[in-house]
Amino acid sequence: MSNEIVIQAEKLTIGTKQATRAVELGKAAEVFIAKDADPRITTKMVNLCKKMGVKVTYVESMKSLGKACGIEVGAAMAAAVNE
Repeated sequence: MSNEIVIQAEKLTIGTKQATRAVELGKAAEVFIAKDADPRITTKMVNLCKKMGVKVTYVESMKSLGKACGIEVGAAMAAAVNE
């Protein structure tokens, strides 16, 4: 997956806590998860997204996801938010 989809999202919430909150509140349209992120964290998010009907897209690495989100560090996940 290219990072273009992440870059095109109008509003992003970056990080596990913020992305989880967005999904729980029904505000997330799509969640981006890094393939190299800790499975203990990503498995919970994938299950939550299935439950809430949110699309999950995998990104190559935490570093590339962070870069696509415009931050200097890696990110395990990010959510495209509808507001």
